[in-house]
Amino acid sequence: MAEPSLRERALRHLARRDHSRAELARKLAAHGEADEVEAVIARMGELGLQSDSRFAEAFVRGKAARFGASRLRNELARRGIERELIDEAIAGECTESEIERARSVLHGRFREPPTDPREWARQARFLQTRGFAPDLIRKLLKEPYDESA
Repeated sequence: MAEPSLRERALRHLARRDHSRAELARKLAAHGEADEVEAVIARMGELGLQSDSRFAEAFVRGKAARFGASRLRNELARRGIERELIDEAIAGECTESEIERARSVLHGRFREPPTDPREWARQARFLQTRGFAPDLIRKLLKEPYDESA
């Protein structure tokens, strides 16, 4: 069986899920020359099959309920998305405020408020790894848990 072309490989990757331009280039790099890969990716962009803005919006939409803005920004930047597109995606897709999302994540993981400094630090570390700001974490861990939630 013949080796699939760069175009076919790109189409297969994009059929599974949206990819950023940088991700797609990294996945195709082993299968062709840099200028060939760039030409295929440019053509995918012209056809509307690859879009960094669409990728960023889908990524944020899928992860916003579990992560803070800081982590979302870092993950998107790591995937080669430009800062302007990251800001637009976060502003457009994060309908809840950052503190509401953090509260939801915290209460989903921990059923009770911290009772001692060790537990407080554990919950704070959890929120920090999820990408929430330190001052937001302090504020959230100082407020009493709402039993109706």
